[in-house]
Amino acid sequence: MIRSTILPAALTAAAALLGAGAAPASAQTSAAATSCYGGAKTLTYHYQAAAKEYGTYTTSSRCGDINLRLVTDEPGVYLDACVVFTDHTTKCNNGDAYTTHGTEWGTVATDVLDGTHFVLRVHAYDTDAQNVTFQLAY
Repeated sequence: MIRSTILPAALTAAAALLGAGAAPASAQTSAAATSCYGGAKTLTYHYQAAAKEYGTYTTSSRCGDINLRLVTDEPGVYLDACVVFTDHTTKCNNGDAYTTHGTEWGTVATDVLDGTHFVLRVHAYDTDAQNVTFQLAY
């Protein structure tokens, strides 16, 4: 009879200790995304033939990546973007390639070290991108 009382008490104590640990991964990811995107810069792209550069910016521990999203209600508007790590090169990351971005957050560069200097290089996906507001989180 003593065993049946001790075992449930031990299991309850073990469950309480496990539950007192760190927040679930989904809560941590959500909090990190909120703080990263919460510090986003809002910029505006005005259509031009050549790519336009924004920055120089310096990464911090707020985000592990460099992220971009458009702020527009116009469907079918996109921007192409890349990152130039100015301390090392004059070319875009990812083999000097651009990535296309819309209204969802997208990654322009991943796993960027804190203190890295960069410029964002942007050009229109097509002529629909005349005056486009976008956000940059890094």
